[in-house]
Amino acid sequence: MSGPGGRRLIRRRPTAPSAVTWIAKTLERAGFETWAVGGAVRDVLLGVDSVDWDLATRARPEQVRRVFRRTVPVGIEHGTVGVLARGSEMYEVTTFRRDVETHGRHATVEFADGIDDDLARRDFTINAVAWRPLSGEFHDPFHGVRDLERGLLRTVGEAGERFAEDYLRVLRALRFAGRFELTIDPATWHALCAATGRLGLLSPERIREELLKILGLDPRPSRALSLYAASGALEALAPELGGLVGASMARALPVDEWTYALMVTDTLPARRPLVRLGALLQGIGARPAAELLVRLRFSNAQADWVAAVARAGAAPPDADAPPAELRRWLARAGAPLLRDLARIWCAHERVGRTLAASRRVDAAASWRSLRRELAAGPPLSIGDLAVGGDDLIGMGLEPGPRFGRILDELLERVLDDPGLNRRETLLEFAAELAAGPPPLC
Repeated sequence: MSGPGGRRLIRRRPTAPSAVTWIAKTLERAGFETWAVGGAVRDVLLGVDSVDWDLATRARPEQVRRVFRRTVPVGIEHGTVGVLARGSEMYEVTTFRRDVETHGRHATVEFADGIDDDLARRDFTINAVAWRPLSGEFHDPFHGVRDLERGLLRTVGEAGERFAEDYLRVLRALRFAGRFELTIDPATWHALCAATGRLGLLSPERIREELLKILGLDPRPSRALSLYAASGALEALAPELGGLVGASMARALPVDEWTYALMVTDTLPARRPLVRLGALLQGIGARPAAELLVRLRFSNAQADWVAAVARAGAAPPDADAPPAELRRWLARAGAPLLRDLARIWCAHERVGRTLAASRRVDAAASWRSLRRELAAGPPLSIGDLAVGGDDLIGMGLEPGPRFGRILDELLERVLDDPGLNRRETLLEFAAELAAGPPPLC
């Protein structure tokens, strides 16, 4: 929300969950200065509800554990103690810290005595604002509130040094700028672009989590992902996707493949980040999509799922296609994918209308046709056949390449006519196929 002159309206009187107030008050009464810090403070200033509240305190971990009856040592070595509130929610309380040494992927820290040291080690000014729940005062030594009002993303301190301390900050900058519609300060942008060549130092897991945050939290992930492309981060981390930038669409559309993929991704719900990812990767094909996900340490199941989405394509079969064609499509794509694929088809359809594409696909009609065919319970895989490997072995066939080809041919016949899926009928077909001449290759 913006006010007069385009400045954002900042909520100056934030409220915190009662458990956060209780923890801060308990620590303060025990003699330990305590502040709310980080993303929650930024979010409440912007009027965004936040559930991820972190507290920074002068108390050392052992002192925090003495003050509260129920604690969890979630990161004692880093100064973090989990405090369980009355409702069993856990909030992280961390001792004030300062950086001693940085390595590009993490920092060596030591405990500090004041909030200024703790804020000075944070990445961006908008994340370096502290709020004291007990008194309601803000502490903002780096003018993060002013930057929020101006819609500006700026590092704390010299930008090149800040990115070199932890190159994940490059990706965090792109995510924050996209999600909160911030303009990146020129000096910060220049240093960010210069640092993209070092992103390979990051672990794949950290890169994956940043990508999932963009897809799962941002109503319009295209904003952050466009910055990935503009900064060089996309080419550094996912050159497969980088190849879509500037590539002409197969259909005559007024956008390149990358822009089209982003428009489709924006149209899908944030609560389904993997569906968004599948839609984003459709343009690069099934195998490159799977390889990219494996490289980023997604699970094998997730990589296989996204590859199947990419393989299924951006458009459904025609709603008036013959039943056998619909069954073959279901056998190829996999019935469990159908609901999510329908979401992606509808997204393509909406983007096509936006771009006034000449060829329109009635995704809803195709969905209904596929659902009707699926409701009839047709056999769609070799495992659905009325005969199996044991039956062929009982006929005297030996497992091998020809064995598999016979089962594939039986499935093809059943896809044409599901009524043929009877044991006796398929055994007859199998005997005919076994008696025929072996294939040349």
